[in-house]
Amino acid sequence: MDPQDAFCGACGANLNGPPTVVDGPAAAPRGCVRCGAAELAADGYCEACGTAQPRPRDHQERALSGVAGVSDRGLRHHRNEDAFTVAGTALPDGAPAVIAVVCDGVSSSARPDEASATAVDAASAALLTALEHGQDPTLAMRGAIAAAARAVTDLAYDGTPPERPGGHLNAPACTYVSAISAAGLVTIGWVGDTRAYWIPDDRDAAEPYRLTEDDSWAARMVSAGLMGESEAYADPRAHAITGWLGADAEDLDPHTVSFTPHVPGVVLICTDGLWNYAEAATDLATFVRRDARTEPLATAQSLVNFAVAAGGHDNITVAVLPITPRAQRPEEEAEYEATMLDLPVQQPRHDDTLPDLPVVPAAGTRAVPPMPAYAPSTD
Repeated sequence: MDPQDAFCGACGANLNGPPTVVDGPAAAPRGCVRCGAAELAADGYCEACGTAQPRPRDHQERALSGVAGVSDRGLRHHRNEDAFTVAGTALPDGAPAVIAVVCDGVSSSARPDEASATAVDAASAALLTALEHGQDPTLAMRGAIAAAARAVTDLAYDGTPPERPGGHLNAPACTYVSAISAAGLVTIGWVGDTRAYWIPDDRDAAEPYRLTEDDSWAARMVSAGLMGESEAYADPRAHAITGWLGADAEDLDPHTVSFTPHVPGVVLICTDGLWNYAEAATDLATFVRRDARTEPLATAQSLVNFAVAAGGHDNITVAVLPITPRAQRPEEEAEYEATMLDLPVQQPRHDDTLPDLPVVPAAGTRAVPPMPAYAPSTD
């Protein structure tokens, strides 16, 4: 950091504000985690037994006041291609604001881990700068997505194969979701199939909602009225994404939604490494701690643990933003803006109907292999 820096470039902490708490995994042991040998190669493998050693991105945890996140490699992937950050800042009037950004590298692309990390860095920097200058959150969100898209696109032009000149074959790519909580307003932005959910504290009095709609082949067929939901999600092309960040993305179509929560709860943003095991908001809510608003880091940890225990077939990243509505006088009750309660409820998919077939992407899609359905035990 330079002496004039007001914010940390790595985590976004306000260096002039209250201390930030950043939690993470314990430092890796000096020797091999399997045999204890001290001879570790530069590529991260033990020279004695050949075991791959833990890498910094295999498991990450970050928390500060008002937001927390956890990312884990899972059990099947050899690296973590997800990336995330959480950060806090202040609006021009001094009101606090927090952000969370989560990106999922497209495994079929080149250097997906670089794509997701690059997108997170670009988007978080753009969001913080825009909010500090008082920009409208929706405009700030769109600007951040555009900045992330440019940064990921630039990766295809750095001369690293296997990109093909003019064709960008397997150009680095990722999906994107982020959330802003500022001045009582929550703003979500996304591209692809990374998701955002609203989980209220009292799930008997208020219904959990999914706030995003996937950019996927199946969602496109359903929204166009060409197929029913069950039929679309039974198709082997169902999980092929139709929106992503990268040089070979056809037309960037960022989505945003804003709402003013009326009841306390949490906004949860995540990659498909989590939601593949509990897709519907009401199902996912059963695995969200009841004290999620006061224990966001523990909530993110428990959700990652749930996904790992359910199979850990993909990288898993979760960020949790606690939301406590500002007190309103009774006479102001009627002045509330329309909120997520006016949004259409996203219906759950039926992953258990998916055949075990390779995905054949349609034109303008990227292949995403189907994930197994997860059924919670009834014992």
